[in-house]
Amino acid sequence: MAHSKPPVRHYSRILLTLPFLIVLLLALTPTVYDHMRALSILMVIADKPDSAITRFDTNAVIEEEITFPTTVVARARLYHPVGVAHPSPVVVIHGVHHLGMEEPRLKRFARALSSHGFLVLTPQVDDLADYSITKNSATVIGDAVHELARRSGAPKVGLLGLSFAGGMSLIAASEPPVQQQLSGVIAIGAHDDLTRVLEFFETDETQAPDGTVLKMKAHEYGSLVTAYSHASAFFSPEDVAQARITLRTLLWEDLPKAHAEAAKLSPQGQARMALLFAHDTKSLVADTRRGLAQARPELDASSPHYYLAKVHVPVMLLHGAEDNVVPPTETLWLERDLPPGVLQAALISSCIGHVEVGGTSTMDQLRLIHWMKEMLNLLNTTSAQHG
Repeated sequence: MAHSKPPVRHYSRILLTLPFLIVLLLALTPTVYDHMRALSILMVIADKPDSAITRFDTNAVIEEEITFPTTVVARARLYHPVGVAHPSPVVVIHGVHHLGMEEPRLKRFARALSSHGFLVLTPQVDDLADYSITKNSATVIGDAVHELARRSGAPKVGLLGLSFAGGMSLIAASEPPVQQQLSGVIAIGAHDDLTRVLEFFETDETQAPDGTVLKMKAHEYGSLVTAYSHASAFFSPEDVAQARITLRTLLWEDLPKAHAEAAKLSPQGQARMALLFAHDTKSLVADTRRGLAQARPELDASSPHYYLAKVHVPVMLLHGAEDNVVPPTETLWLERDLPPGVLQAALISSCIGHVEVGGTSTMDQLRLIHWMKEMLNLLNTTSAQHG
């Protein structure tokens, strides 16, 4: 059976016309320094070779492992910029990935931010690392904000969430105790309505706020996440636990072990699992719809749509135009649903996929660099002093 890996955030396609871009930046903007910092971070995120650009005005970074109290005692990592007296604090939340805060691309992003004068905290959000999008994640995110505010002593903390964590960060920001400590929220590849995204995984189409329909082949891992989260809709009670073990192993990209785990299911369970291995979503439509219907209260509780009216801190949105995990129409819904005056900037860019950077259009690249510059300005809540 063919197996499609979960979306890889490889950050490999990046800014192919850099010399021309640098000339444009120098010629067209009075804020060259800020834009060069943005370009430097984008280059590091894209895992480009070390260069004068990637090292532009950077500091060494020291990492520290910590724990903090939340619904459990959670692990986290602090990234300290060396020689910066008052670094602006930022909480960065990983997406739905089993490596959580250890995901290499997240670590690269956190180090890049910290090297430009930010104190970065990356908490481990266990539900997201277990491919579960739950309201509990918003609680952990809020507690991480409180922890960084306490440790930094700064008046405000920035919050940045990737993929589904972007949506959960917006939910966390709707809580007044969290909101009063936030300078703003950055949501990259975020969802507005979780049910709508899961329906997209099933149908390969979704609706924009203006009624137009976006048709796009959903990434095949979406159906696996849906089945894993709502296994009781797909498998008999005696097979549910083993089915989740099998699906978790498959999501971790260990195909031989996943086949071995699938062999422990009942004959009926094996037949249904074979459909998931083959990504045969059409044969599972009834099960998917039943699972979504059963879980609707839980899905609504994990959907920013129902909380955005209470968000009153600055918000910036970024989405890939070809994102086939969380479709870009979700950012259009977020734009519509946020209260007036809250949204600072929104960009749907062909330069990025789900959260990976790339693209070749010069104007699109410049827009992305400018968006990143504005993001850094929003997150810069203190007067950082470089030693």
